[in-house]
Amino acid sequence: MPEIDADFAKQLGVADGDVAKMRVEVRANLEREVKKRLLAKVKEQVMDALLRVNPLEVPKALVAMESQQMAEAARRDMEQRGMGMKNIPVEASWFTEQATRRVKLGLLVAELVKAKDLHVKPEQVRAIVDEFAETFEDPKEVVRWYYSQPQRLAEAEALALENNVVEWVLANAKVSEVPIAFDALMGNAA
Repeated sequence: MPEIDADFAKQLGVADGDVAKMRVEVRANLEREVKKRLLAKVKEQVMDALLRVNPLEVPKALVAMESQQMAEAARRDMEQRGMGMKNIPVEASWFTEQATRRVKLGLLVAELVKAKDLHVKPEQVRAIVDEFAETFEDPKEVVRWYYSQPQRLAEAEALALENNVVEWVLANAKVSEVPIAFDALMGNAA
């Protein structure tokens, strides 16, 4: 294990080597990551519950379109990672199960948003953009980047919408909290 000293702090990005400052930054990063993972876990459980209590059939055409979009996104992602995808097929059928879930959730969320007036407010989007930006060296530049083109805000708006639905479900459902070990939450369980 390396010594926890000024050199170590500098290696972790603390320019002046202040070990106390490094500890504060490490703690803030860990707390941010724990919060993010807990929210993701709760969101997944809420969405699973929505699907369980609202069984529905979805049009095959919607699932086929979503599967195709997912396949194209996977192909683009692999190409951006430097993989030559010319002769490698990415079949839409590989994504059918995931696409079915996404279509069902999309329909359920849209109906909940409409029925319960869970629409996104600009300040919610701004809070999410600010949260994205806080991990960067120049957060103001990241915020400007998001707001420079409206389509960039789509991710933050979708997240805010999901958060509104999750909050509504949690407020209107019987919820029980279950402790989880740090390693299990972070995916380090043996």
